[in-house]
Amino acid sequence: MRPFFKTAVLLGAFLGVAGISGYLTLRFIVKSEDTVVVPELVGKDVVYALDILTDLGLNTKVSGFEYRTDVPKNHVAYQEPGPGSEVKKDRDVRIIISKGPKTLVMPNLVGMDIRQANIIMEENGLSQGVLSRSFSERAANGEVMSQVPSPGTVVTRGNSIDLLVSLGRRPITYKMPYLHGLALEDAILILERAHLGLGQIRSVQRDDLLKDVVVEQEPPSGYQVASGTLVNLTINRAEKGPILDQGLGLFHHRVREGFLKKHIRIRVNAFGMLYDLYDAFARPGEHIWFLAPQDLETTVFVYQDGELVLSHSFSSTSVAQGFSLSLK
Repeated sequence: MRPFFKTAVLLGAFLGVAGISGYLTLRFIVKSEDTVVVPELVGKDVVYALDILTDLGLNTKVSGFEYRTDVPKNHVAYQEPGPGSEVKKDRDVRIIISKGPKTLVMPNLVGMDIRQANIIMEENGLSQGVLSRSFSERAANGEVMSQVPSPGTVVTRGNSIDLLVSLGRRPITYKMPYLHGLALEDAILILERAHLGLGQIRSVQRDDLLKDVVVEQEPPSGYQVASGTLVNLTINRAEKGPILDQGLGLFHHRVREGFLKKHIRIRVNAFGMLYDLYDAFARPGEHIWFLAPQDLETTVFVYQDGELVLSHSFSSTSVAQGFSLSLK
């Protein structure tokens, strides 16, 4: 009886040790597979922290932002759980990101393009305040010429910065010439000599004024206008007959004789719009054929090497009879 009891005790002890050993081994295996050690994140770049937590199977939760003088901007200022903690995978790790020190030395924005200056202000937690613009002979258009606070000043993040931005060189201005009573081609020549452009051409019918001359202009005479300003003209046309529109007319222009090619531009003002029908170099003596609206509101302009050589407006007679004009 005693040997049997001894054998049972030994067998029970063996099974107990084996069970405990197996349990501990299994727990170690499960623990090694499902738990990880939280690394040190404080002081690390937030992108680095995100990458390492993702590799460990942990979730990153940003709890907020705070100003810190001891932690650079966009670096981890606090973490929970702390470094060395053993946690299961898929556990959330809370971090607080540093916004850097609350004060900083004002960066120098003078000489930068306004778009680049705005980027630098945004990166430093600063905002644009009053934006003023002024002409300058030295600074390019869009370049920052002055700032308040000045560079090197200690400022608080969130402050507004006032900027003075260049508009570039002041444009050359001219006194708007008096065009009333002039024929259209004479008015155009004066505009070109004054470095002004031709805008829209409208027409009216008034018996108390001379026909085919300028009766209104915009801007008015005497105004200060910049180089390249478009001038709209109103011409007193002959009275329209019963036929208002005969469709398209076929026209041609013969290039002057010579040895070199000529730059020919044919412009048409019709239906309140001014557009180019032809703009290219042509050989001396070449014939250029084109179609244009044959209407009382239509004016054809021919430029040769930048010089207006001909302008033509349709009369009620030519429209009614359907004449085709040969521009030579």
